[in-house]
Amino acid sequence: MAATSAFLDGLRVLDLSIWRPGPYATSLLVPLGADVLKVEPPGGDPMRFYPGLFAAVNEGKRSLELDLKRADQRARVLELATQADVLVEGFRPGVLARLGLGEAAVRALNPRIVYCSISGYGQQDPRALLPGHDVNYQAWSGALTPEGGMATEVPPLPTADLASGLTAAFGICAAALGRVISGEGSYLDVSMTDVLATWTGPAGAGTAQRSQADPAPEPMPGYGLFATADGGQVALGVVNEQHFWTRLCEELALDPLADLAFDERRRRGVELQQAVADAVASQPRDALVTRLVAAGVPVAPVLDREAMLATTSFPGFPIRLPLPQVARPVPALDQHRGEGFAGTGR
Repeated sequence: MAATSAFLDGLRVLDLSIWRPGPYATSLLVPLGADVLKVEPPGGDPMRFYPGLFAAVNEGKRSLELDLKRADQRARVLELATQADVLVEGFRPGVLARLGLGEAAVRALNPRIVYCSISGYGQQDPRALLPGHDVNYQAWSGALTPEGGMATEVPPLPTADLASGLTAAFGICAAALGRVISGEGSYLDVSMTDVLATWTGPAGAGTAQRSQADPAPEPMPGYGLFATADGGQVALGVVNEQHFWTRLCEELALDPLADLAFDERRRRGVELQQAVADAVASQPRDALVTRLVAAGVPVAPVLDREAMLATTSFPGFPIRLPLPQVARPVPALDQHRGEGFAGTGR
């Protein structure tokens, strides 16, 4: 049954954040119906220097350019905060409090607001005032080297930015629902490092910790990235499933290995992984993917962004919703000067 209105219709979000974490969080609220008013510093969000990235996390918002160093423009932000249901900010801890726009000052005027702060390490962490960017948070969280050793490269995706934005959006939705139930607002302290740490594996999660004396674990045969004959790569996802391993071996002409049970495959991990790699390396990527897909083997070509977009139609929002698709233009800097939230007239 089609929805007649968006889930967050009427939710007013004041977004004071720049770059990616906060804007990504609020961008996830826009397709759900939230009215997001983006306050940008003089000259605009620095992400505007990267138009494609800026568009990806700011479509459907409205823009006001305000200088928080000026008292009159801070007063305008405070006025908007009294009308908002949610405020999102990504300043270093303590900055907005010194400007009179911190959680306590805003809540004194708007007790029901959901105030969400996204920072590198959290508001109370000993590292709270330490500057940083995505790679720093990945390093502190253990995400770069979860099994130890030396990190070999900076991951191509800004995992801390995106993970914290997604987590913040989830928290905002939960807090908004909680406000409906209790009538009370809340404060969300989202640490980018903490989010990744929960992904890396918190202490006490039940995973055995390897000591320095323990041998490195054997690779999982049939799981990982493999080079193909034409310079491409495929990702294979065989783990313990016997039928996947058997079908993979049959398609790669590794029939003598097809009946090996999982325990033996793990014991012979290095040997068998090399056998798979050698077999894959003799074949072109797309033809191999076609065959393995037909055989029911978990496989995927390793694509770049352009190839991914050409492969199929991906939604602009990560959840397929029973909501009408509408155009969401990217706001020009300060395009909505003099405007407030929809329906307020201020």
